Amino acid sequence: MSENTVFRKCPATGIGSMPGGDAREAAKTVTGSFGDGEGMPYLAELPARGPGADMIGRTVGLLAELYGHVEPSGWRVSDRPGRDTRRARSWLGEDLDALEEFTQGYEGPLKVQAVGPWTLAAALERRGGEAFLGDPGACRDLADSLAEGLRGHLAEVRRRVPGARLALQLDEPSLTAVLRGRVRTASGYRTHRAVDRQIVEATLREVLGAAGDTATLVHTCAPEVPFALLRRAGADGISLDLSLLTEREEEAIGEAVESGTHMFFGVLPGTDPASGRLSDPGGSVMGVRTLWRRLGLNPGTLTESVTITPACGLAGASPAYARAALAHCGRAARSLADNPE
Repeated sequence: MSENTVFRKCPATGIGSMPGGDAREAAKTVTGSFGDGEGMPYLAELPARGPGADMIGRTVGLLAELYGHVEPSGWRVSDRPGRDTRRARSWLGEDLDALEEFTQGYEGPLKVQAVGPWTLAAALERRGGEAFLGDPGACRDLADSLAEGLRGHLAEVRRRVPGARLALQLDEPSLTAVLRGRVRTASGYRTHRAVDRQIVEATLREVLGAAGDTATLVHTCAPEVPFALLRRAGADGISLDLSLLTEREEEAIGEAVESGTHMFFGVLPGTDPASGRLSDPGGSVMGVRTLWRRLGLNPGTLTESVTITPACGLAGASPAYARAALAHCGRAARSLADNPE
C-alpha cells in the first residue's frame, strides 16, 4: 500500500464508463464535474463505440506483447496486433487526446481505469477458446503483460497531464466468482475451479505494484467483496456498490478504514432511475452516515476516508442522467462533509 494521500482530497468521482461515443464531450463532462477541488476527474471510457472500447477490449489494447481479436464468444488472444487491437489503441488515443485538451494546466487528482488481472483472465480466451483462467501459467503471463502495459499507460498519462496526481483503478467485477469457482467454462456446463486465495492475492499485488507510488484502488460492483484480501494485496482504496453490502461485511469495512484503506461508496444507480429523479443529496449518503454510526467510527473522519461515486459505470445511462449523476455525487459529498452525523 502506498503512502499516497491523493484520495483524501477527492470527495467524489465516477467509476469510468460514460454513455455515447464522443470523446471530447465525455472529457468535458468529467473534467467539468470534478475539477477545481470538487473531486477526481478520470479518463472516460465509451463502450458504446463497440469492440475495442468495451472494458475488456480497452485493456487488451494496453497489454505488452499480447494481442487480441474479437470472436463471437468474446475477446481471444492473437499472435500479432490485428484490426481489433489497433482499433482499441486508436480509441484510447482519442480519449487521451480529449483528456489532455480539457486538463491544460490542471493540477490535482486524476484517475485511470483498467480491468484487473482476474476479471481479464475470466473473460479473455486462449487460442483454443477456453478462458485464461483455466491455465495457471497463462494467468501468470497475462498478469505480467498487464503490469508492464499499465506502467507504460501511466507514464503516457503523466506526460500528457504533467500536473496530475494519478490514481489507478483496477476493475474486478469477476473477482468473487474467481475465488468461489463460479466462472463458467466455454461449454457452459462446468465452472472453472476456484483459484487459491494466496495466488489471487499475489497476482493482484504484482499488478497493483506496477503503479509504483501511484495511489491504487480496486472496484467491484459484485456482492461479497474480499476486503481483507484486497488490503493485503496493497490496494489503497476499495470501491463498491453500497447497496450490496451486508451486515456480515460491515466489520471488514471498519477494519479496512481503521487500517487506512479509503472507501469509495457507490450510492447512485448506474442507469436512469425509474422515477426519473434522484433523491436529495443528503438522502443519497444517509446509508454512509448510518454505517459509520453502527461501526462506531468518528464522523469527523468521513471526509478523509470516503469518496462518493455512482454504484457502477454510466455507459447504460442517458447522457443527461450521466451528467446529473456526477454532479449529484459532488453535492452528496458536500452534504456529508457539512453534516457528517
